[in-house]
Formats: sequence, C-alpha cells, structure tokens
Amino acid sequence: MRPSTRFVHAPTPLDEAPRLSAEIGVRLLVKRDDQTGLALGGNKARKLELLLDDALARGCDTLIATGGAQSNFARMAAAAAARCGLACHLVLSGSPPSRRTGNLVLDRLFGATIEFAGTAHWGRLEERVRALASELGPRAYPMPVGGSTARGALAYVAAADELVAQLGVAPDWVVLADGSGGTHAGLLAGLPPSVRVLGVDVARPPVPLVEHVARLAAETAHLAGRPAPAGAPLVVDHAGPGYGAISEECRAAVRLAARTEALLLDPVYTGKAMAGLIAAARARRLSGTVVFWHTGGAPALFADAFEEF
Repeated sequence: MRPSTRFVHAPTPLDEAPRLSAEIGVRLLVKRDDQTGLALGGNKARKLELLLDDALARGCDTLIATGGAQSNFARMAAAAAARCGLACHLVLSGSPPSRRTGNLVLDRLFGATIEFAGTAHWGRLEERVRALASELGPRAYPMPVGGSTARGALAYVAAADELVAQLGVAPDWVVLADGSGGTHAGLLAGLPPSVRVLGVDVARPPVPLVEHVARLAAETAHLAGRPAPAGAPLVVDHAGPGYGAISEECRAAVRLAARTEALLLDPVYTGKAMAGLIAAARARRLSGTVVFWHTGGAPALFADAFEEF
C-alpha cells in the first residue's frame, strides 16, 4: 500500500559499520530509519503515513496518541498532525515532570495538548485514549501504543522490500528494538522466510510480545496479500529494570556505537536493542550479514533521566 500522505525521506540509508563490526565479530550494517525526515526521524514516520491517510479519508480533525513520557510515537504523531493541519492530543504515562526535556519539549513545540494519565499500564492508557475519543466525538482518530495496528505495520512490509533492494540480496539477520511490536510484525510479513528477525524486548508489554507480534504479523501479511510468517517470532529480553529505565548494558552499547561509528542510539529503545545485538553476537548466535534496524529516538538522550553516559 503506497501512502498518499508522504513524510518519509525514502529509501533511508543503509550504512556499513566496519569499526563496530570488528568489535562484535559480525558484519553489521545499519538501516537508518532514524533519518526518515519527520521531526528528527524515526520508524514511526512510516506508520504515520498510512495512519494519516486513514484519518484524513475518514474526515478526522484530531489525532490521539499515547505512550511513555518520552514516547517517540507521541512526538511524531504531534508533528504529523501539525503537517496535516490537525489537532493532536497526547495521553502520556506517569505524572507531569517538574520541567520538560527531550521529546516533551518537541510535543509542546508541535502544538499538542498533553495529558498525563498517572499510570504506565498500557491497557489503562489505551482505555483513556478510547474515552477521550468518545469525548471529542467522531472526528477524533485514536491510535494504540506505538501506532501498532496491521495498517501501520504495512509500512514495514514496504520497508522490507526497500532493504532487500538496497542490499541486492536478503540479509541473514535483522535486529531491532521491540516495544509495541508493529515494526517487527511488518518486517516478518515482508522479508523472505530465510531472514531471521530478532526483536529485542525493551518494554515488557502486558500481552506477551511473541504472541502479540505473531498475531499482528499474520494480520499484516493478510492485508499485504502475502503468506503468513511461519513459526514463532524471535524475541530476547533486554528491558533491564523496565521500560524507560536504563541498564548498564544499554549504557555500554550507546557508548560503543558512538565511539566506533559516531552512531547515536537512544536509552529507551535502540540502546537496549544494540545491547541485545552485541550479546547475541558475542555468544555467536549471529552470523553472516546482520542489519541493525535503527528506529530512532535520539531526543531522549536529552531527557533528565539519561544525563550520564
């Protein structure tokens, strides 16, 4: 499905990472979806093209998004709404901070109305989104955590084709951060069965991630007219103390990527995903050509909670 609402600067670069490859012992390339172009980039821009198409086709005038206080999806939803002349309401986890940093600065800059829900439970956040949509009326467009619907995940079926076209052949492995599972599901639906897609769980969502990604991948493949992926998705847990709580393995991965490739990773998603990749490579679980799918998130480097690296 080709979106008519266009935000993404595609194809995003596919970069060799020779110094980092030498450190971890596998050939590593980086798919730069941190450079998608909307609001400092990130994987959510691809999903939002399709979700905005749907919202505009329905005559909606307001987007409602939810996530953590430093949610990349919330930041990019606010930016997409601004680009399309829509209002945006964000339902964020926890309580209002004493000052706004990182993504919260950008949420406000893009004109979003921000509500802190007093909870980090995904189910309760999405309940509040549905209630707010009811309050705002039929022209509101509610979206789940991460925009992870089959429609949104379709963007990563096309992105999988983009990757194979750039590389000339299918890679052996793709490794990425798994939060709400939509990017993983889309890649599973789009890549050849020979490619092993490893999701690094950074959030421990309330529904088991393997189960959620499998269901969403099957729905996405059906929408795309492709065969349903076989077997259970591959997922490893590197959430550490929890979603948005940095681990020492994440700190080390962020430093290593910066000091070998000048590659910026964030402490919520891609830093933990790189920590998972490094652990798998050093345990000799990875071989051949490995693609790290960089999903963005650099604004979180400038949040108070992550000052020390």
